[in-house]
Formats: sequence, structure tokens, C-alpha cells
Amino acid sequence: MYDFSGQTAIITGGTRGIGKSIAETFLKAGAHVIATYSSNEDTAARFKAESAEYSGKLDIRKCDVARYDEVEELFRYIEKRYESFHVLVNNAGIRKDAVLAMMRESDWQDVINVNLSGVFHMCKFAVMMLMRKRYGRIINITSPSGKYGFEGQANYAASKSGLVALTKSLSKEVARRGITVNCVSPGFIATEFIQDLPSELRESYLNQIPVKRFGSPEEVAACVMFLASTEASYVNGATLEVTGGL
Repeated sequence: MYDFSGQTAIITGGTRGIGKSIAETFLKAGAHVIATYSSNEDTAARFKAESAEYSGKLDIRKCDVARYDEVEELFRYIEKRYESFHVLVNNAGIRKDAVLAMMRESDWQDVINVNLSGVFHMCKFAVMMLMRKRYGRIINITSPSGKYGFEGQANYAASKSGLVALTKSLSKEVARRGITVNCVSPGFIATEFIQDLPSELRESYLNQIPVKRFGSPEEVAACVMFLASTEASYVNGATLEVTGGL
């Protein structure tokens, strides 16, 4: 549907789940893809093997977005290898659920560090490169948790709500340089997380969705592709919900 030939896209957390589907969709659209992962070597190796037909266009890099120095090194590599890029999808994220009164301080900090500070790190270096070419697309993956707040997810909800605010502020700072910044907010998507839930909890989640089904990673990727395209040049600072009407 979209042609991204000649473009380079960075997808954090791009070797599994929703991030993997986004990476695959960009590859099929002709883009060079830099997919990052933080620690799961086996999953990264499996994705590389599964994507052998795109071996010349897929670049898998290990990078913990919560670490400023690792992000800085990633962008040094990108500048040296590719000179620049066109699209950044901040998809990397973690959850460490617990009711707030029982939540460990380290679990609060870890989630904020990856989900919010990690996006700050990536955007900081991305914007400096994109402003030079006066074009770019940044898409941040948020969550309905940041809008509604779910029990046991105070850290996750805070990080995702903060991400929407970051997106709105950044979108105003870079718009005059031809860069748009938007969010995609997936609801209950059929990934490993949903598949591993007890059947009663799956049913409870399903009952909350008006369309009465879980979404697919490909449906999320399709929305990311639109926001990354030239056709979305007048969409800026927005959050596109992919929730089935949740």
C-alpha cells in the first residue's frame, strides 16, 4: 500500500511482538530497517533467520534505550553507516505490574526508564539528525493505560501518559522542520502477552472490546505506516487509537 523504497526506518523493540510486525511491514514496503533489542539474543536471531529474504535491508542492533550512552552509540553507528534516516518508531517498552502500595521502587524506576526516558533518549538524537534534512516521522507507541489507568499499572500508566505529553510538546518544537511526531495507542493485541493469559482473564478483556475480538499486530503496523507516510504530513501531535473501541 505504501512505498518506502529509499527510506530507512528505526524500530526499537523491533524483533518481537508488535515491533516485529512493524519492522516486517516496513521491509515489505521496501524500506531499510534498523530493529533494536535490549537483551533477548535468541529472539533477535530467530527474527533475523525468519527475515532472510530481506537480509540486505534488515539491520538488527542491540541497544538498551534506557541507557543514554548506548543510544548515543547507536546513532553514531547510524550516521556512519546510513548518514541519516527517515522514520523512528519508539516501540520498546516493559511492564512490571503491582498495586502501588506493594510496588518496588526499582520496578517503578525501571518502567519509567525504558518507556519514557528511553523515548526521550531516542528522540533527542533522532531530532538532531532529522532537522538537518528537514524531514522526518516519529511515531511513539503508547497505551490506553495512559489514558484510563488500569489497576496494578501505576508505573506503566504514568510512563505512557507521559509519552503522550512528550509527543505533543515535541511535535510543536519540530513541525517547522518538516518533522511530525505522533502516537499510536494499541489496545488488546493478539501477541504473546494475550496468548499466555488465563482463559478467564482473556474473556474479561474480550468483553471490554466493542468489536469483540483482539486486534492483530498487523493492524497496529498499518496505522504506523500511515503516520510514517508522506500522506500524513498534516497529522501532528495526535494519538491514533487502535483499540476496537475500548
